Order: sequence, then C-alpha cells, then structure tokens
Amino acid sequence: MNIHEYQAKEVLKGYGVRIQEGIVADTPEAAHEAAVKLKEQTGTSWFVIKAQIHAGGRGKGVVNETGSHGVILAKKLEEVAEKAKNILGGTLVTHQTGPEGKLVNKVLIAEDVYYPGASEPKEYYLSILLDRATGSNVIMASTEGGMDIEEVAEHTPEKIMKEWIDPKVGLQPFQARKVAFALGLSGNAFKEMVKFITALYNAYEGTDSSQFEINPVLKTSDDKILAVDAKVNIDDNALYRQKELAAFRDVAEEDPLEVEAGESGLNYVKLDGNVGCMVNGAGLAMATMDMIKLVGGEPANFLDVGGGANATTVEAGFRIILKDPNVKAILINVFGGIVRCDRIASGVVEAYKTIGDIRVPIIVRLQGTNAAEGAKIIDDSGLKVFSAITLKEAADKVKAVLEA
Repeated sequence: MNIHEYQAKEVLKGYGVRIQEGIVADTPEAAHEAAVKLKEQTGTSWFVIKAQIHAGGRGKGVVNETGSHGVILAKKLEEVAEKAKNILGGTLVTHQTGPEGKLVNKVLIAEDVYYPGASEPKEYYLSILLDRATGSNVIMASTEGGMDIEEVAEHTPEKIMKEWIDPKVGLQPFQARKVAFALGLSGNAFKEMVKFITALYNAYEGTDSSQFEINPVLKTSDDKILAVDAKVNIDDNALYRQKELAAFRDVAEEDPLEVEAGESGLNYVKLDGNVGCMVNGAGLAMATMDMIKLVGGEPANFLDVGGGANATTVEAGFRIILKDPNVKAILINVFGGIVRCDRIASGVVEAYKTIGDIRVPIIVRLQGTNAAEGAKIIDDSGLKVFSAITLKEAADKVKAVLEA
C-alpha cells in the first residue's frame, strides 16, 4: 500500500527521523492558513507547495489545466493561496502517472530548508527495500540525489552503493557508518547521517514496509540531515497488524476496479489487453495470461477468484471485467481441486443470467472434480458460453473469437 508524502513524513518523524516540516491542505484558503501556521512554528519565509499524489517526478510534472509544475516555490506568504490554486483540482502528469495523469486533491505546504549558511546544501539519495533474490533488506545510497536519480541508475550505476542487511540481526552500527562514509561525509554531518540511517531503518522495519525511498536526503548548510521527500510502500500482507497505517489508505489514488475487486475478496490487476481473465489460483492465472498472448491476444486483467470460488464471486468477477470497454472476450479457467467444476459452471450460468446483456463471448475451461458435468452444464445452457477441456483448446477458442 502506497501512502502520501505527508503521511510518510509523519511516520518517519515518529521514529526520530528529521524531516522537512509541512502542513497538508485541500483548498487554497487552507493552504494560506497552513503557511501562516508553518511560519509561526519554523520561522520560514519561503514555502514549498507540493502536490500529493501516489507518483514520483512531481517537480517536473505539469498540471494540465494550468501549466503549473507539481512542486513550486512561493517566496511570499501572499503567493501561497494562488499557487496552491494552480495545483489543487488539476490533473498532474508525470513520467510515472502516464498521459492520463492523477487528480490532485491535496497539497503539502512545506518549509524552505535550502537556507543560506556556512556551506552549500547537498542532496543525496537513500532507499531501503527488500531484495528478494538474497532474502535480505538492502540500503541503496548515492551522492547524486534529486529529480534525475533514474538517469543516474541507468547511465552511471556505479554512483549507487548498496549495503545488504541480514534481517535476522538487523542494521549494525558499522553498516550505517559505511553508508555515511560512502556518501563522502565527515564531521557533524557524518554523525547526523549515521543517526538518520539508523532511525530510517528502524522505521522501515517497524512499519512492515517493502520500500522506503528518500529523495532527496538533504545535508543543510549547517550540517543537519533531513528528509525533504519520502516515498513509502507498506506490505499489504502486514496491514492486519498495522491498523494506524492501514487508515492512511487513499482509495482515490487507486484504480476503481481494483478497489471494487478488493471489496469482493478478489485479487484483480487491470492491464491493457482485450481478453478478460477469471481464474482460481495465481499460478494458473499467470499460465492463462501466457496462453492468451501465445495465440495473439492480450490479457485485459489478472483476476484470481481464489480456491473457494462460487456463484457470488464469479458474478462479481464478471461485473468488474465487463466494466473494461476494451474486453472482447472472457476466458474462465478453473481447476476443480477444492471447488467442484459443476458448481462453478452453475455459477457462471447463474451470473450470466443475473447480469444480462453480456455482449462478449465467454470461454470456460474446467478441469478437475466433476469437470465433465460442468462442461455439460455450460453446453446445455443455450447461452453465449463455450466450454473447453484443455487450456490450448480454450486459448484457440479465444483466438477464433478475436479473429471473427
């Protein structure tokens, strides 16, 4: 589960990570009030206005309606409301959102931390994530922090150092020092970075996260180390024990069909193809999608109805798939191990009649317990539903439908 920058910073602050202070607002008037309050709290006279969406690249992104960038600076208190107005309610398009962009419902009014001092401020990149290949957590750090970290990773990967952490023993002090040394820090800035890394790792583990990305981490002109931005992804499987973090979920940032599927207990991911898939089991779903591609189609979704599929879940799956206008056919692929194929077939027929006006052909491949009985129910239904025995046969029927 992704959370917004302002929420991520709240989490980090709770673990002792120094952050760029800010106040969230959802109207221009609230943005002005937030700036006034922020000035009283921090003494800042410049204000950074940051669009809050679940996507990176906001600084270079553009709001379609106004031409404003997603992160802008107000050098006067009087400018905050007007500049926030140019972002709020607009569609922000970045390299991560795609051309459709994301609607901006909130902005973060943040303090200016690039103040003058004894030395020039410096930006770094720091992230912690799970390396599934090694079964370890890994800290990734670079001296090239800022908006172009993707280009650094692509063209000069040697500028990104990695430190693997054994999850059984956790982050060791020498490892935090090793990262700080790799960033070229010394003196008080070095000590501050070691504290920052340690607190950040504690936050990562304490929140059951799968990714923490701080870009940039800023060394201020007086050698403080703080998080100017924060991208946090929390493991969905751990939300049952992270009740406070689960409340941070913003369904407005998620695909509506995926939200609806989750409410029905279905595992659904929308794709860009033309063949809707409904399968029981993630591995079988992946194999089904592969077969669709092999016969020249493109899967429109990943949809796993689970091992206990029944008429209710089948109907819910139908309704979700049919909301995608790109779907030209639906392939249902069920292995009847726990569930009986004849019950699934009856559920398909019942759901078809309940929904009504289904204008795309449906191919149903059933294997396992009572598969023959299930196929007979499908064949005798008189509906635009076709049975298949093997996965290849089902895929060929999908191909014939697409070519018709």
